[in-house]
Amino acid sequence: MKKLLLIVATAVGALAIQKQMKAKQAENKLWAEATDTPAN
Repeated sequence: MKKLLLIVATAVGALAIQKQMKAKQAENKLWAEATDTPAN
């Protein structure tokens, strides 16, 4: 039972980290797009 709980907790933690990383990547992409100099 403790192993199952540990596996579930690890999976939830990994999903939270993945979500946070995707959000940061999206924010960085948006920031880069907003601050890019326009190409002529």
